[in-house]
Amino acid sequence: MDRKIKKKTWTPKLIGSVLAGSVLLGFIIYQLVFADARSSMNVDRERLTIANVTRGEFTDYIPVSGIVEPGEIFYLDAIERGNIQEIIRESGSMVKKGDTILLLTNSNLQLDVMQRETDLYFQINNLRQTRLLLDQNDLSQQAQLAEIDYQINLLRPQYDRFRELHEKKLISDRELEEVKEEYEYNLKRQRLTYASYRNDSIARSIQKKQLRDSEARMNQSLNGVGHILDNLVVKAPIDGQLTTEQIEVGQSINAGERYGQIDIIDKFKARVQIDELYLPRINTGLKGTFTFSGETYELEIAKIYPSVTGGRFEVDMVFTDDAPSGIRRGQTVRIRLELGESEQAVLLPTGGFYKDTGGNWVFVVNEETGKAEKRTIRLGRKNPEYYEVIEGLGEGEKVIVSGYENFGKNEVLNLSR
Repeated sequence: MDRKIKKKTWTPKLIGSVLAGSVLLGFIIYQLVFADARSSMNVDRERLTIANVTRGEFTDYIPVSGIVEPGEIFYLDAIERGNIQEIIRESGSMVKKGDTILLLTNSNLQLDVMQRETDLYFQINNLRQTRLLLDQNDLSQQAQLAEIDYQINLLRPQYDRFRELHEKKLISDRELEEVKEEYEYNLKRQRLTYASYRNDSIARSIQKKQLRDSEARMNQSLNGVGHILDNLVVKAPIDGQLTTEQIEVGQSINAGERYGQIDIIDKFKARVQIDELYLPRINTGLKGTFTFSGETYELEIAKIYPSVTGGRFEVDMVFTDDAPSGIRRGQTVRIRLELGESEQAVLLPTGGFYKDTGGNWVFVVNEETGKAEKRTIRLGRKNPEYYEVIEGLGEGEKVIVSGYENFGKNEVLNLSR
């Protein structure tokens, strides 16, 4: 007898389908609720540079290069044009003040000096002749006054006698009038001559003073002209080391041409070029250090040249103590120039990431998950070694500091060994 077979409800196939659907549904729910939806990419850890965030002393400094120069320089410029007749001191020699360096010759200048001296002597002689004429004129007027005074002294008693005789009717009116007229004429002449002499004396005094001043100036000019030829003998103005250009006997040197310098070698300074970006932060007194022969030496800014050329400006830095022995003019020194006081800060090593992020975010490494996640940060000052971290990072964290140009817009990096 046939038996009816019941169809099973939960067949293996159905159970498998339900389980597969449950797994798929669970995966979807997980992806929607729990899974990390941020974009990510796999990155070989060996190709990255990872640095630790630390806490330490932040020194705000920049590296600069300086050229060693003498602390004081006296430039040698030709005062007069001439040809080199003889080289007394060679370049590199140590000289004392007054030592002869070069002998120049200039025949045209010598003839010119002789002509100018002749002209000045001629003018001085003319001034002296004019002064002599003034003195002679003064003596002549004094002689005239003396003559008039003499005539008046003779006529006064005669006039008095004639007046008495006229009162006694012993002489005529005509005789009295003649003596009176002559006497009064000499008195009037005396007044006019004295007034003229007084005015002429004032004018002569002014003119003679002008003549004396002119003669003094001409004598000074004569003295200066006499010293022009002294400029053909070039002497050291100070003690120091002589440095000259390539010069030879017979070579022509023009007036104003610089042919050398004298360095005071017991003092040195460094001429330093700095990027114009730092001009507002540079002040006199800022200090810097450099290493020479294993020793560290300190300099400070003594002078700032504010003119900018090629995006850079210059400063002079002098040694705060003695300059290192053995240093020479023209040497290049690498200086660590401090722009501010050192202070404790959270430090992030410098790297190529900054040009890609502008210092606004970084990838922070999580060693437990093997991932590096994007994080917003804020950086402050920078020196060649570290950035000052203001916020976003803590001591001990690890950050990818190499370039981010290959990471695109991914927010998570899966680090593979």
